[in-house]
Amino acid sequence: MPVGIAVFFLTFRLVPSAFERAENRQIDIAGALTVTASLMLAVYAIVNGNREGWLSAQTLGFLGAGVVLLAVFVAIEARVSTPLMPLSIFRIRNVSVSNVVGVLWAGAMFAWFFLSALYLQLVLGYSPLEVGLAFLPGNLVMGALSVGLSAKLVMRYGIRIPLGVGLSLAAVGLLLFARAPVDGNFVVDVLPSMVLLGLGAGMAFNPLLLAAMSDVDQKDAGLASGVVNTAFMMGGALGLAVLASLAASRTDSLAASGASDPAALTGGYHLAFLVGALFAIGAAALGAGLLRGSPAGAHEGVPDGAPDAVPSQAH
Repeated sequence: MPVGIAVFFLTFRLVPSAFERAENRQIDIAGALTVTASLMLAVYAIVNGNREGWLSAQTLGFLGAGVVLLAVFVAIEARVSTPLMPLSIFRIRNVSVSNVVGVLWAGAMFAWFFLSALYLQLVLGYSPLEVGLAFLPGNLVMGALSVGLSAKLVMRYGIRIPLGVGLSLAAVGLLLFARAPVDGNFVVDVLPSMVLLGLGAGMAFNPLLLAAMSDVDQKDAGLASGVVNTAFMMGGALGLAVLASLAASRTDSLAASGASDPAALTGGYHLAFLVGALFAIGAAALGAGLLRGSPAGAHEGVPDGAPDAVPSQAH
């Protein structure tokens, strides 16, 4: 909360143009409410699916309501003059593919942040401070790549190769986590995964945004980037709900068969990491196979500084 409050007030002071309203510009309140409610209902249904039953009236009801609200959102966006998410932008191939890749990659990445932290704390017995320090190597690698090296890779090799390689490295990192033992050692069982995930994430973020912006007019580059960021956050929320539910179901099954609590938890995390790795592999295949890559070194229409803009990260 203190960080959010600081950002709020600093925005007023440092970004005054953000509050300038264009003439006749209206806020798409109906679109914002319906898509938010749709996502909330879907996540709630998935998170509680194990407890209530996947075919229970509550689970199916909330999922159905989420689908209906999503359909209402699409109908609203097709009719309002100033839509929250203009549907016409999805006719552009790179934008559509980038959004699908972002959803899959976000599901895998949120599994890394959330479930690996639980593994470190609940299975290996790390304190919250130790968990934070365990993430430091991967985050440092990710930050170093995102700031400069990732953009240079894109300029040299184009969009598809860095994106595919980056997501593949992240998938390998998740697969390594999927074999982490109950009595895991940080240097052997945690650090290699963290470094690979940091390398993969740092290498893949910028190509993903550049792919979305490469086929749109320069005036729409910010819109394309924002749409991908939104898809990334939505994919992260839904992906984490799915993977956490899979982990919980597997843990309950192992505990019922007599496994110890640490072993049951580890087994649940293994399944979630494995599925997260499949998400990352799917994202790599789609990105490398379907995106139209700009020629290396040519990115007309992309605003200066765009390579340094990466999706929000939180854990």
